[in-house]
Amino acid sequence: MPQSKIAVAYSGGLDTSVMVKWLSEKFDAEIITVTGNLGQISELEGLEEKAAKSGAVKSIIKDLRHEFVTEYVWKALKAGALYEGTYPLATAIGRPLLAKLLAEAAVEEGAEFVSHGCTGKGNDQVRFEVAVQTLAPHLSIIAPLRFWEFKSREDEIDYAIANNIPVKVTKDSPYSIDENVWGIAIECGVLEDPTVAPPEDAYQITTNPKYAPDEAETITINFEQGIPYGLNNELIGPVELLEKLNIIGGKHGIGRMDMIENRVVGIKSREIYEAPAAIILHKAHHELEKLIMDKESFRYKQEVSNKVANLIYDGLWFSPLFDSLTAFVDSTQKNLTGEVKLELYKGNVTVLSRNSVFSLYNMNLATYTSADTFDHKASEGFIKIYGLPYKTMSEIKLKNVGVL
Repeated sequence: MPQSKIAVAYSGGLDTSVMVKWLSEKFDAEIITVTGNLGQISELEGLEEKAAKSGAVKSIIKDLRHEFVTEYVWKALKAGALYEGTYPLATAIGRPLLAKLLAEAAVEEGAEFVSHGCTGKGNDQVRFEVAVQTLAPHLSIIAPLRFWEFKSREDEIDYAIANNIPVKVTKDSPYSIDENVWGIAIECGVLEDPTVAPPEDAYQITTNPKYAPDEAETITINFEQGIPYGLNNELIGPVELLEKLNIIGGKHGIGRMDMIENRVVGIKSREIYEAPAAIILHKAHHELEKLIMDKESFRYKQEVSNKVANLIYDGLWFSPLFDSLTAFVDSTQKNLTGEVKLELYKGNVTVLSRNSVFSLYNMNLATYTSADTFDHKASEGFIKIYGLPYKTMSEIKLKNVGVL
């Protein structure tokens, strides 16, 4: 009887490295590791060799950076998706694409099972499994971290050492780090105590704002239909744009977040994030929307932004509602073309100017100089009608209590 095959979502971190060896022994299966390159530079070094040493018979590594940015990141940016008003969703945006790659690889390799290294109380188990169930419902899913014998990351480290599995994490530095070109998520270790400030060694790509350059740096972001395409008025590719903004922003201490958040499974967690490019682009994009969009569309889109962020965070990227809301978002971005000039200084992003041929800002209407063309007399009748319901309510209330 031929061995079963398991396609494993593989990062090369502690959990997935231990998992490859553990799955091959427990299930007597051939393990195929599947890795998508979303811009996690350090994790890709020697990954194929590491997978083989851990027991994999085959490694699939695919460069998904361009697809990730153009088909996933830009959708979230256009939507203004910031989870709980803060987190740019770097990990959450990457998971549906990695799940898609995992499902496709499993089908191509004839695997009956897929497996992931997500914990039983994390968000990513939901994101991976709901996506796989949606894209390839015939595949069975194995989640070792929900039932294996290891009770802590220290237990996993001991297992890795005993089985000569190469891992970078140590008991002295037990951070769990997830990285892609849109941002980095760091958790575990001392970060689990929300009363303790994040140690400086937890941050990976950003300078402490206190030690950032004393001179500000000015940049211009160019947009077309809601998508950034230029840096300082020069055409630049989507991946390169994010890479450059991460370097520039990181140097100035932009993009650090220390967040208590509500997980999908109902608990609160504390994570720190670094996302210089994401913070810069969200700031610029939102500023351009304020210049161009009409009031009611702008107000309603703020509600949509929150809902889209929740759907992404909750693992519902491949859902009808997500598709419908992103279609609405796209309709709001047709005129979102222009440029925004920003100043970066010691952790702060300040808007200096914004410009667009579709701008709804009319200086003659806004000015308080002699160039003013606003009809001030029209305001009297407008305010009477606008406030009429509330005036009527108050009159009735006072009449009922005998005041009128």
